[in-house]
Amino acid sequence: MLVYPSSIDLSSRTLRYLTGRLAARRGKIGTRWRRLTAGRQALLALAHLRCGDTYAQLAAGFGIGIATAYRYIREAVDVLAALAPTLAEAMRIARTKAFVILDGTLLPIDRIAADTPYYSGKHKRHGMNIQVLTDPFGRLLWASPALPGSTHDLTAARTHGIVEALTDAGLKCWADKAYQGAGGSIRVPFRGRRLKRWQRRHNSTHAKIRCLGEQAMATLKRWRLLRKLRCSTNRITAIIQAVLVLHHASA
Repeated sequence: MLVYPSSIDLSSRTLRYLTGRLAARRGKIGTRWRRLTAGRQALLALAHLRCGDTYAQLAAGFGIGIATAYRYIREAVDVLAALAPTLAEAMRIARTKAFVILDGTLLPIDRIAADTPYYSGKHKRHGMNIQVLTDPFGRLLWASPALPGSTHDLTAARTHGIVEALTDAGLKCWADKAYQGAGGSIRVPFRGRRLKRWQRRHNSTHAKIRCLGEQAMATLKRWRLLRKLRCSTNRITAIIQAVLVLHHASA
């Protein structure tokens, strides 16, 4: 296989952060020698998460076996996932904000038509449902564990305890029509075709506020691995958490 030098659109700060975490992990378990240094392992993991390169491509580029590349990347993802903020921790940060924005997205996966639980009728494709909380400026605060793509956004929000957490924290939250009936502090636009003028103005203002949450979705999709996940669905939550930690580390 031919190899060539490439680049990753991440700062050296992100690389140093992951390198430090991996070095600490090696010291904790007493690792003596590996094919790659902690810094090279961090670069390997970042190339996979950010660029979506396959294990075979990365193994060839780093001069290691495919199985070794898989183990190194999995270890890095697990180390990062363990550092991801919980919903309770995100709520403590969110309390300092004027309000938050809640939105859901579908991360595409490679599944066949028989995998009904993962098929989203709304998006007409297989995927995993992710709930995201952002601050008033669209900055990513928290991302939920992954649920099958057929899960409705409101059901997902209730499953993760987001509605209760927002209500208990007394936080105002803007969301789209998918969260109609959530109650609590979640505000949604009016539905229907024959709306009064003041209702249409309300929906217009609501949309201007809520659209900032799309920036967080764009932030997630910049990690190209998330544009088409080909791993086991059991690993997707850890990948989301790893990306969230790296995003906060580079901010």
